[in-house]
Amino acid sequence: MVSATPGRAEDIRLDALNIPVSGSGGAASVVLEAMVVRPDDRLPHPLVVLNHGSPRSADDRPTMTPFGLWAQAVAFARRGWVAVAFLRRGYGRSGGEWAESYGPCSNPDYATAGRAGASDIAAVAKFMMAEPYVGKGKWISVGHSAGAFATVALTADPPPGLAAAISFAPGRGSSGPDAVCGEKQLVSAFAEYGRTSRLPLLWVSAQNDHFFGPLLVPRLTGAFSAAGGNLTYIKAPPFGSDGHQLFSAANGVPVWSPIVDRFLASNNLVFRDHLMEIPVPNPPASLSPNGRAAFKTYLDSGPNKAFAAAGNSRFGWATGRRTVEEARQIALGYCVSGSSAKCTVVNVNDKPAE
Repeated sequence: MVSATPGRAEDIRLDALNIPVSGSGGAASVVLEAMVVRPDDRLPHPLVVLNHGSPRSADDRPTMTPFGLWAQAVAFARRGWVAVAFLRRGYGRSGGEWAESYGPCSNPDYATAGRAGASDIAAVAKFMMAEPYVGKGKWISVGHSAGAFATVALTADPPPGLAAAISFAPGRGSSGPDAVCGEKQLVSAFAEYGRTSRLPLLWVSAQNDHFFGPLLVPRLTGAFSAAGGNLTYIKAPPFGSDGHQLFSAANGVPVWSPIVDRFLASNNLVFRDHLMEIPVPNPPASLSPNGRAAFKTYLDSGPNKAFAAAGNSRFGWATGRRTVEEARQIALGYCVSGSSAKCTVVNVNDKPAE
C-alpha cells in the first residue's frame, strides 16, 4: 500500500500528453489527445483509464477536451492512481476518423461500435503501462455513457493486466430524452459482451437517467448477467435534472465516490489508507457570497482556467480551455460584461495570477 503522513498537504501534477496508437486493420497510426493527473511524489502508481461519453450531436465532438474529466481524474489521483483521460478517435483534437458509428437508427450495430471504442482504451493502456510513473501490475478502466459502453466491451476481451472495470450509465443510441434507437439491438450487444466477460464490473445508473432510463437498464443488466457477466449493479439516487450526468458533473464526485470505494475495496484495489489532502486556494477576499460560490465551482473545474474579478460584485471565469491565454481573455470578457469596473485576472489554474 502506498501511504503518506496523514494531515500533510500533498500535491498532484497535471501533464498534457499526445498518445500515438496504431490504426486498426492496418490503418496508419494516429495521435490521441490526453491528460495525466497523478500524485506528485516520484513514485509509480497503478493506472486508471478514464473514458468520456459521446454527445448526441456530432457537431459537439470537435469541441471536446480531456479536461472535461478533470474532477474525476483528481478524485482517482487522490486515491493513489495515475489517471489518464483521453479522447478517442474522432473527438476533440484526437486523430483519425470517428470509429464508433453504429449505423442507422433502424438497425444499429452497437456491438461493433463498442469494440471500436474498446480498442482505443486498450491502446492507451498499453502506452501508459510503459511509462516509468505507472505501476506494472493491475489497472482499471472507468467510463461514462459511450465510454462506459466501450469499457463493458473491453471486459469481453480484456487486455493484459485489466483487473476490473467501472461503468457509469453505459449505453449507446440515445436520440433524445428517454428515447433510444434499437433497444433490442442494445440489449443484444450487452448479452454478446456478457458471454465472454468475467472480470468484476461495477455498473452505476441513477434513477432519473434520461439517456438510458430505469425501464431499460434492468433489461441491459439482465442480459449481461444472464450471459455470464460478473456484474455489481448499483441503482444510484436521482441526481440533478438528469442522472445521466452523475459521473460527468463535478458535484457528482461526493455521490459516486463511496460506491466506487466499496467496489475497489472488495476487489483488493485500494492503494492508500486515506485520501490525499490537496491544497485548496482561498477565494479573493473581496468577493461577495455569490462570487465565493462561483470560485468554488471554478476550483472544481478543469484547466486551462482563469478567474477574473472587479471589487465584490463583478467576476467571471473560464475553464477547460485549450490554452491559459484563451482562458484569461474569456474570463475577463465575462467579468466586464455590462460593467465599467476594472477587471483583473486573480487566479490561473488554481494559483494566484502573476
